Amino acid sequence: MTEVASDQLLVVVDPFARRTDGESVRIAKDVLCAAARVKWCLPEGPDEFSRALERRGSRRPVVVGDDHALLRAVAVLERHGELDGCALAVVPVGARAATLAVARSLGVPPGTVAAARAVLEGAPRRLDLLADDAGGLVLGALRIPAADPAAGRRSPARRRYRSLVSALGRPSRPQAEPPGGGPNPSRLRVEADGSTLVDLDQPVRAVTVTPGSTGRADVEVRPLSVGAEAAPLQAAAHTVTVSGADFRYRADATIAGPVRTRTWTVRPGAWNLTLPA
Repeated sequence: MTEVASDQLLVVVDPFARRTDGESVRIAKDVLCAAARVKWCLPEGPDEFSRALERRGSRRPVVVGDDHALLRAVAVLERHGELDGCALAVVPVGARAATLAVARSLGVPPGTVAAARAVLEGAPRRLDLLADDAGGLVLGALRIPAADPAAGRRSPARRRYRSLVSALGRPSRPQAEPPGGGPNPSRLRVEADGSTLVDLDQPVRAVTVTPGSTGRADVEVRPLSVGAEAAPLQAAAHTVTVSGADFRYRADATIAGPVRTRTWTVRPGAWNLTLPA
């Protein structure tokens, strides 16, 4: 059962957000503190971040930070079995637009003031997510191959942050793609609810899987074409399995792999995010 909306907030400020955009953090604080009772928490690292959420009591949790901070909060709530019943909120703050893409895709308003007002005036909305067979979660989108334009520009502090996968206690860590040109075509088998969309004999440029709003994921496969561009293959499915030669995948803001097979299953309405009413 979703928590009843409260004017008592626990605001957890990601340390990376404080270092990269302290002015936006200050603006978020001013807006939130003007209209609600706020406990302001400034963790110095992932462990303190997790403990703050675990000890929130009846306060509504609000994360001030980028997509990595949002994913970390979801991981903490999932690990403690509280993801389904917690109305999470986020005020996106980050150094680059690319690090805020997940929050934007989920419907969080652009701009610090608008996002903070949505925390105060919005309502929890149940959203689907993808859960993989290794314990990872995808909120926004899954992409293969795992292109990462921000690789190599992250600070040492950001690289020390655990990924969503490792936050759930998994041994694997996201890895950046090696520098160089674009990814090579992949030979993958993509199955949607057991039906093969593309097999190993057909190279593909890209695979995208996005949680929908109807309990199914939207699947798009872009085959490699010679001459005119081939039309993408599309499907809606509860379960998506990708297999083939070692491949990496980008799940929201993290990169994982290489793996030879992975299955993602839709969890309908598995979590709540506070969005504009």
